[in-house]
Amino acid sequence: MIELKGLQVDYLVQRHGFRSIKEYLVSFGSKRLLERKRVLHGVDLQVERGECFGILGRNGSGKSTLLRVLAGIMEPSAGTVRVNGRVAPVLALGVGLEPELNGWENARLCGVLMGQDRTEVRRTMEQVRDFTGLSAEDLDMPVKRYSTGMMARLGFAIATANDPDVLLIDEVLAVGDAAFQRKCYARIDELKAKGCTIVFVSHYLGEVQKICDRAACIEAGEVVRVGHPHEVGVHYHELLGIPVE
Repeated sequence: MIELKGLQVDYLVQRHGFRSIKEYLVSFGSKRLLERKRVLHGVDLQVERGECFGILGRNGSGKSTLLRVLAGIMEPSAGTVRVNGRVAPVLALGVGLEPELNGWENARLCGVLMGQDRTEVRRTMEQVRDFTGLSAEDLDMPVKRYSTGMMARLGFAIATANDPDVLLIDEVLAVGDAAFQRKCYARIDELKAKGCTIVFVSHYLGEVQKICDRAACIEAGEVVRVGHPHEVGVHYHELLGIPVE
């Protein structure tokens, strides 16, 4: 369902540490003020249809960048990316939501962008209302005024309302309360039963072990281990210097 070959992602970042004022002035206004930073290094990965695949890694390891490439938000600098089917990303809080629109309008906009007719859009909005548990007053409020928990509820509900072929989740479940997390895990199990392919990014081993069939550990932009979630989690904790029983 997902295949990555030689995936490489570079960022252009501002250069620091000029040796002289002259070097800075000569470089000003040119690309020499920027330097290339490699975030992902030749990633090869394959995720099967209907599989829930976890990605573990410490902050800054490249997990979120990988998910953004899979979502089509970022283009790779090199390598190939193949993702089959309709993709629904649940990325960092607020990504994909229009802050000036209210909850209803965001749900409607998502449905329209996915090519739904009026009946399907209405059904999507009803599913979003039922899943989020937000009041009519909350859904009438601009998203920019939402708490992190409300934003997580709305984003997850919109992304999963229409049974996507591929679901990408980036650590957003951590901000929700226990009841919301249970609801999300139940919805994930439901999507898995329907054959949805899920990529679940986290740095918490317990979450990955709970829902994933396989996992990968990313360290400094490289996939350093792929296998059973517990095996990969042990390796990840070894990198952190944390013992795992």
